[in-house]
Amino acid sequence: MGILTLKNAAVSHGDTPVLRGIDLDVPEGEFVVLLGFSGTGKTTLINLLAGLQAPTSGEALFKGAPIRGPGPERGVIFQSYSLMPWLTVAGNVRLAVEAVFPGLGRAETDARVAKYVAMVGLSHAAARRPAELSGGMRQRVNVARALAMNPEVLLLDEPLSALDALTRGNLASEIEAIWRAERQTCVLVTNDVDEAIVLADRIVALRPDGTLGRAFQVDIPRPRDRGEMNHHAGFKRLRAEVTRHLMELGEAAQSGGARTLPDVTPIHGVPMAQAKATGGLIDQRFLDFSQLHKVYPTPKGPLTVVEDFDLKMDRGEFVSLIGHSGCGKSTVLTMAAGLNAISKGAIKLDGRHVMGADPERAVVFQSPSLFPWLTAAENVAVGVDKVYPRASRAERREVVEYYLERVGLGNAMDKPAADLSNGMKQRVGIARAFALSPKLLLLDEPFGMLDSLTRWELQEVLMEVWERTKVTAICVTHDVDEAILLADRVVMMTNGPQATIGKILDVDLPRPRTRAALLEHPDYYAYRQEVLDFLEAYEHGATPKPKAEKAA
Repeated sequence: MGILTLKNAAVSHGDTPVLRGIDLDVPEGEFVVLLGFSGTGKTTLINLLAGLQAPTSGEALFKGAPIRGPGPERGVIFQSYSLMPWLTVAGNVRLAVEAVFPGLGRAETDARVAKYVAMVGLSHAAARRPAELSGGMRQRVNVARALAMNPEVLLLDEPLSALDALTRGNLASEIEAIWRAERQTCVLVTNDVDEAIVLADRIVALRPDGTLGRAFQVDIPRPRDRGEMNHHAGFKRLRAEVTRHLMELGEAAQSGGARTLPDVTPIHGVPMAQAKATGGLIDQRFLDFSQLHKVYPTPKGPLTVVEDFDLKMDRGEFVSLIGHSGCGKSTVLTMAAGLNAISKGAIKLDGRHVMGADPERAVVFQSPSLFPWLTAAENVAVGVDKVYPRASRAERREVVEYYLERVGLGNAMDKPAADLSNGMKQRVGIARAFALSPKLLLLDEPFGMLDSLTRWELQEVLMEVWERTKVTAICVTHDVDEAILLADRVVMMTNGPQATIGKILDVDLPRPRTRAALLEHPDYYAYRQEVLDFLEAYEHGATPKPKAEKAA
């Protein structure tokens, strides 16, 4: 029997089962990762091991004895930071040390605090308070605090999910290095496959019905460098296997048979003098960013955020825009949407200058901003009624239903938005954008608030609908795999201020695309490496001299 054991453990909330028949044995010193969709009971399972929740039936054991509640031998790191805002980094760690080791002398306590603050790379920030720290630094304090309690088991409940992709990757590597040094038993719950493979000895999938799925042994030698793993055959094979298994577990039920979009002409709300221009769209240089600049006034003088952004897109092209936080990706997008004034240069769509917001440029934001008192169908209809003024009521309803069915909400279109999950709300946002029949679709990190597995699902939805419409599209993202999966070209931006295009990568992968197929394509990891190399060169605010590759 391992150090942690669950025997036929089940948890129910009333008549609703959350976990069912869980049998899990964790040997001492093993790093186990529990991987699954949101709502599969990952956090509930961690709570059982931490003693924060008792099983409805079955047993939760530590060293063969029933777990009766939390204890210092089981340290927990949560998703939220939970730091005392009035204490320094060292003070927050000291609080934990003094609680667990009240008999330690001052010098020993100081030494222990200093050791674990140094272990997470925060010695230089030991006197800072949480408000002065980045999200990644705050989570490092959480890790140091848990380690300083010298637990026999470390339980990590999605500790990195609130961080951006770069910080998340770096901190996962640091956790792996600390685990190799300390060799504590670790159980981590996550929804990120790469994170699971970097950290785990064993990956256990959770099914949506609250039971355990397949287990995967991770035999890749440690230490595991993310960049090097991009070339590792075992990593690629395991990544594909785990991804396929999770996609099989989470495959959403497909809605009923396809329908034909009614033959109605969208009018995009432009003045009457321009209404006739909605026909006869040009093909070449359909979207033209010319010497685009964005400058903000500051007390210290003008601040140039985006400089000399120059990009030409043909009609029907899909471009991903990627770069580190603060590089001006969203600024470019909001200028294209007409929501942000252009300081210098120009944006032309279909041969005409972009001036102000217009339904011909539909935007999907990270948060879909639905009217909570309206149903999914009513939220989509708000825009459809504006851009299809000559259609009959029945035709407009058919447009609404067509796109909601396309995004997998055929059975939920009459539910109020307030009753929808985050993933379902974003599906409504995607349906609403496509239903406007826009000339240009702009997506600003549309899946950034969702867990990785829900992202996969909605990326597939987005690609399926895009394949049917071939609308010209730009997607801002932090996610390398998402950028390559969606795009015909990946446009990489240098760090801000004065951010510009640093490199453009043509993605010559077959369409229609699926994540599972791309993971096995011989060129996929080469494209991935090009983007990773670019981002690594600009990591931590570095400003290497770019070799810009401008589109003709």
